[in-house]
Amino acid sequence: MQFPAALRGESLKRLLQGAFVGFVATAIVGFNWGGWTLGSTAKLMADKSALSAVVAVLAPMCVDKFQHAADASTQLAELKKIGSWQQANFIQQGGWTTATGTRTTDSAVAETCASLLSAAN
Repeated sequence: MQFPAALRGESLKRLLQGAFVGFVATAIVGFNWGGWTLGSTAKLMADKSALSAVVAVLAPMCVDKFQHAADASTQLAELKKIGSWQQANFIQQGGWTTATGTRTTDSAVAETCASLLSAAN
């Protein structure tokens, strides 16, 4: 039994080259314009999205805690005096970023909280 001409000698070589070029072209198009992602990239995107959602929920709570503090007006004046790069640290040290029942603070929540407070009034 003989193989077809497309699977013999020089033709086989051209067939394999064409298949490889087709594979590479498909991969390039798929990853660049087709929306394909690697598992690690998808995980990074999901983690970033989750952090964004957490910050979106906790930052307004931080602002509320700050505004309902006994010396809120004094603290707000002090917050606006310091540089923007130090405001998040000021918010964290004040304890307004800690969620109920936890002792840890999140710098992204503090940064967003500080920017919301600075923009208010």
